[in-house]
Amino acid sequence: MTGSPQRVDDVMTRAVVAVGRDAPFKDIVDLMDRWNVSALPVLEGEGRVVGVVSEADLLPKEAVRERDPDRYAQAHRLSEAAKADAVSAGELMSSPAITVHPDSSLAQAARIMAQRRIKRLPVVNDEGMLEGVVSRADLLKVFLRPDDDIADEVRRDVVDVLFPAPVEPIHVMVTEGVVTLTGTVRDTLLIPVAVRLAHAVEGVVDVDCHLSGTDRE
Repeated sequence: MTGSPQRVDDVMTRAVVAVGRDAPFKDIVDLMDRWNVSALPVLEGEGRVVGVVSEADLLPKEAVRERDPDRYAQAHRLSEAAKADAVSAGELMSSPAITVHPDSSLAQAARIMAQRRIKRLPVVNDEGMLEGVVSRADLLKVFLRPDDDIADEVRRDVVDVLFPAPVEPIHVMVTEGVVTLTGTVRDTLLIPVAVRLAHAVEGVVDVDCHLSGTDRE
């Protein structure tokens, strides 16, 4: 991976397995197993996302499989467990789908996944048409970025901007995603700013700062 991936469309999977509203239960399970995915977008028309069917949507059928009267009645008092009788994607799916746009930042996608406790997000355009899927694994791809690329960006977009005339040259080293900053600067108030900005560079795992100030004019 070269360059700095900033947006969802930098890392998303474009070849997506999806189903229509009428897809039967067993076909959904088969597709999830065959493609090793935990959820499938549900489409209608020419590709508009209307919902998502996930493993969690399928499990209620197994939970009441024995049809114990007490367990069955208790389960059906819960809205999720009503899906136990569903036989198609349209009946099983969670709707409306939680989606993200291709120009959304990776941080936005990660925040949605964390808050909603989901593993995959359909990526849709302004008309709601499916363009891809972004997963937790896709978001982690940023940490495969080469150390040299990270160092170049930290040097160009952080160090050179904040410290154009350092007292001593500022050295940027990156090892396994960990950025090390060493050198002497005139304005120590900018040191924590540099650390925050370095942390924000895609692919950075941590920042080890050894920048110091000086009283010399």
